[in-house]
Amino acid sequence: MSKKVLIVEDEIFVALEIEQIVEDSGFDVSAIAADREAALASAQDCDIALVDLNLRDGPTGPQIGMELASRHGIRVIYVTANPSQIGAASIAPLGVITKPFRAHSIAAALKLAATDEPDLLDVDISGFTPFPPPGSWNGMGSRG
Repeated sequence: MSKKVLIVEDEIFVALEIEQIVEDSGFDVSAIAADREAALASAQDCDIALVDLNLRDGPTGPQIGMELASRHGIRVIYVTANPSQIGAASIAPLGVITKPFRAHSIAAALKLAATDEPDLLDVDISGFTPFPPPGSWNGMGSRG
């Protein structure tokens, strides 16, 4: 069974480009959402979400990512030109892909998100910054 991906992006041409990358990577797109309401309404049908931070309804991406992860168990990857806006919402996603992105970065991050237990500590994907799970770092740059 192929994993279903929710794309949360308000710029239609960017969303369509991501959709093509997702499909070329062997995943199904469950929906494209341009704001919080549409993203949460589409959550029940997806396994992975690619979430921009600044959407049609403002900078709601970090909150959407938190809700998708905590309420629905969705693996979230932020896709944004503004990673500094993530803030405390970095506890929810697997990581962030910085725009402008490369297709292979999104494809590799999706494959990582689709694994049963992704090892975020040894990830080397160009343009992708992993966020290790809470408790896996001791604050000194090593696992604790």
